[in-house]
Amino acid sequence: MRIGVLTSGGDCPGLNAVIRSVVHRAVVDHGDEVIGFHDGWKGLLECDYRKLDLDSVSGILAQGGTILGSSRVQPAHLVDGVERARGHVAELGLDAIIPIGGEGTLKAANLLSEAGLPIVGVPKTIDNDIASTDVTFGFDTAVGVATEALDRLKTTAESHQRVLIVEVMGRHTGWIALHSGMAAGAHAIVVPERPFDIDELAARVGARFEAGKRFAIVVAAEGAKPRAGSMEFDEGGKDIYGHERFAGIARQLSTELEERLGKEARPVILGHVQRGGTPTAYDRVLATRFGWHAVEAAHRGEFGMLTALRGTEIVMVPLAEAVQTLKTVPADRYAEAETVL
Repeated sequence: MRIGVLTSGGDCPGLNAVIRSVVHRAVVDHGDEVIGFHDGWKGLLECDYRKLDLDSVSGILAQGGTILGSSRVQPAHLVDGVERARGHVAELGLDAIIPIGGEGTLKAANLLSEAGLPIVGVPKTIDNDIASTDVTFGFDTAVGVATEALDRLKTTAESHQRVLIVEVMGRHTGWIALHSGMAAGAHAIVVPERPFDIDELAARVGARFEAGKRFAIVVAAEGAKPRAGSMEFDEGGKDIYGHERFAGIARQLSTELEERLGKEARPVILGHVQRGGTPTAYDRVLATRFGWHAVEAAHRGEFGMLTALRGTEIVMVPLAEAVQTLKTVPADRYAEAETVL
């Protein structure tokens, strides 16, 4: 077979582990040829690629980012480019394409699959919001980074008797906020799935200081919002890709809490540090398993499918199913955390 692989959307720890796994399984065990498209779907649309052999993936297992590069493509451009993509697949003699990406990438993969291209998808995102899989690689690394940051911030917050509002990624889901907040013992957590009551948040933080505590840590998912009308809130609008632009919940909360409590409050935005660096052992293993099973699915002719973790097993699920909805934090998880408002 001749297999094309690409990484699209936001980068994520573990992408290189998937690329390496695909190349090793395809080349060593099946005698396949593998090419890698540069910068995601853009590479496929522009026929910009390079050959991937064992030497090209040597030493990348623990490397963050992606050796192929990544980018986002506006949905309209991809729709218009279906025929161009089909032509490049035929021109290059590709028998399978393995796109590695999150929600947007998988929607594009499903679009091309429905147009007849031989697609086997691999889910990745630090947000852990792909509904068809129990977990995505990259999430464990992001939670670890956020947790370490929260542990470090406690000492500086206590030294200055401050409230620190720590904003973590996750877009429309609160998985990173929930897990890192629980792991670090945050005093309050706000998530997109549950609009928070600013009065309740202020009361909880204020109660700590009244009890003689010298600081408070609030973890805020970037997509968290207050209950309608409870405080002034900047929505942020949308970008050219149709994604919501978040206007900085940590910044807005720090201003609100400082005014209400009379305590110094500072926003800390972890940002892209959560996406970078060395993937954890868990993410490397999961990414490797995903790559291995994607190649096997391609050889079985199981196109229009996505690798997914169910329990301890890797299974194949339809791409169309995977892109129907986001995996949000269920309500019963809030009680376990105790500090989710």
